[in-house]
Amino acid sequence: MDSAGAALDDRLPSDRLLRVTAAQWSAALVWTAPDGTIVGANPAFAGLAGCPLDGMIGRSLPALLDIGGRDWQTVWDRAQGEHPPPGSGTLCLPRRDPVPVDLHWQHLADGADALLLCEMRCFDERERAEAVARLQQDVLELVAAGRSLKQVLDFLCRQVEACAPEVTCSVMLRDDENRMRVAAAPSLPGVYAAAIDGLAIGPDVGSCGSAMSRGEAVMSTDIAEDPRWAPYRQVPLAHGLAACWSNPIKGRNARMLGSFALYYREPRPAAPFHRRLVEACVHLCALAIEHDRARAEINRLAYFDTLTGLPNRQLLADRATAALALAGRTRQPVTLMFLDVDRFKTINDSLGHAVGDQLLVEVANRLRRLFIEGDTLARLGGDEFVALLPGCDAAHASLLAERVLACLSVPLTVADLTLTPTASIGIAVHPDDGMDFDTLLRQADAAMYRAKQAGRNRCHFFRRDMNEQAVRRLEMEAALREALDRQENGAAGEAPFELHYQPQVRLKPYCLHRVEALIRWTHPRWGAVSPMEFVPLAEECGLIDRLDSWVLETSVAQLGRWRAAGVPVPGLAVNVSAVRFARGDLPDQVRSVLAANGIPATDLTLEITERLMMTEEVGAHDALDALHALGVTLSIDDFGTGYSSLSYLKRFPVGELKIDRSFVKELDIDAANRPLVRAIIQIGEALGLTVVAEGVEREAQHRMLEAEGCAIGQGYRFARPMPADALVRWLAGEGKHWVECPADACFSI
Repeated sequence: MDSAGAALDDRLPSDRLLRVTAAQWSAALVWTAPDGTIVGANPAFAGLAGCPLDGMIGRSLPALLDIGGRDWQTVWDRAQGEHPPPGSGTLCLPRRDPVPVDLHWQHLADGADALLLCEMRCFDERERAEAVARLQQDVLELVAAGRSLKQVLDFLCRQVEACAPEVTCSVMLRDDENRMRVAAAPSLPGVYAAAIDGLAIGPDVGSCGSAMSRGEAVMSTDIAEDPRWAPYRQVPLAHGLAACWSNPIKGRNARMLGSFALYYREPRPAAPFHRRLVEACVHLCALAIEHDRARAEINRLAYFDTLTGLPNRQLLADRATAALALAGRTRQPVTLMFLDVDRFKTINDSLGHAVGDQLLVEVANRLRRLFIEGDTLARLGGDEFVALLPGCDAAHASLLAERVLACLSVPLTVADLTLTPTASIGIAVHPDDGMDFDTLLRQADAAMYRAKQAGRNRCHFFRRDMNEQAVRRLEMEAALREALDRQENGAAGEAPFELHYQPQVRLKPYCLHRVEALIRWTHPRWGAVSPMEFVPLAEECGLIDRLDSWVLETSVAQLGRWRAAGVPVPGLAVNVSAVRFARGDLPDQVRSVLAANGIPATDLTLEITERLMMTEEVGAHDALDALHALGVTLSIDDFGTGYSSLSYLKRFPVGELKIDRSFVKELDIDAANRPLVRAIIQIGEALGLTVVAEGVEREAQHRMLEAEGCAIGQGYRFARPMPADALVRWLAGEGKHWVECPADACFSI
């Protein structure tokens, strides 16, 4: 030690030196026991606490400063640690103008003499200004770096809460429907944030809703007493939020963007420092929000078509490249569908570009509804649209193209003119037609031009084999519509549709149970078209409803004529698609047609699919209940081939199961089929359901089913499907022994 230091040491003993230093130290110093009891302090702390030194010894530190709750506990827990961090937290001392202080803790001794020293430093005006400046700089740097709006606003809220720990921040945005949306609220209780998200903006919707509605700051010093909070106050109060100060965020031209709010844990007004923080934050929020929207607009202009809002060529190419790369790894197909509006140039030239633009917007809106999530519908320019369909094979692309053509062909009115848009579609499929986007687009474009050359309003595949299938489907759909129109209107000439009837035979005792109505279609060029081909097509193109209605009315009317002529047909079974149930008027139609032909409801069976049982549509369930109440028997067709569920058999009013022909086909050949058939029969017996086996063709199948206890058989073993007049002859001849059989009948068939 030098001479000056030695002299000082001589004049001031060490304990007095420490006391003088502590007394003159500018920072507030307080010594506490491990339980927080004050054992000593300096004058700076006495001034901060507003209490004389001799009046604080022995008192609790948090009680003296009137601090507590979660914030104090967090700071105290850090101080109690074995090695408290140099800066052990920030607290705000409750005053009329709350005083934020930094706390630094230090362990002075251990054991019985354990002591903690806390140094408290207040933020002065210079430090507060620096804190606001740092906040502004940090937020602007995040915006310039291109961080997302959520990241920027979340950071802003957290920094404000660090500068003023007594507040909790939130940023709300105003959406296009004039509702509040939570953009950032990192410290608000999740339940409360969820409760306010989506509330309509209004003058009496809390502080934020009122601020956005009025365009001015709203201070709710006591949420419990503020009438603006009346419908909503229970949730914030339950989570310790007692006051709220909300400021509107405005953009250019005073456009309302949202609100910035500070929440308090006790009723109180905003402090001057808070006002300075909020003034800066509102401007930062406005800048961040408008920057984000400008970036979104630039992105929209770069990647989306300005007229229709659809992705443009650039975005389509990006997504196609990604989809094709994934398809190369997963070996999944990718389809490109190129669509060109027919005769668009004529419309543009004759009616003007404004009408042409309206037509393109309507075409885009119609197309949007047809594609699922994961597909990309884009406009290349002019009247050209392209759809990227990951995971879509040629068969599904053909069905989708049919739906597109049907959807576009609905007339629309533009400028007092009725237009019926049509389109030509070209389809190319990866990998067979091309491995990259440019190649696929070129092939689809070429296929589209071939569709135009073939007459427009049609679809053409790039590959000939696929194109032939697509053409066949389109031709068949058109022929099916024409045949239905002729059948329903009673046009002259041979009817395109005819019903055949196949007997269903009770096995013990042998007797005719009923007949099933089966539709047949004979086309002038194709001849007899298989129901396996045209019935699914009717479902896909929306014709099955008309087809089902015609079959029901025609077959019940035929049963009525047989009854009037004394032909002994005990009952009738008719297939009904799941689509037919969706309309909701099936029970009324059944009731009407039975009454018109004098047929008891108990003589009619409707065969439905397992898919209908799985639907969640209430209307379908109501229709099933109504038909059951009417007395109609409900039979599940092709049981065992769909998503079978015993709970549905118990839940719905089903009276019969039909074992699918695929199980019966090799019953006498494949031993594995017999346990399955036996199980279905046993399920039916256990639930009190009649079991019908279809596709019975050989005597061995017949005997096995009879031995297993199957009630009814249907198939070539007993009789083939036949027209109505042929059935009458069959009943009078070969099938005569089925009509009236004694209980112990036993004869060879």
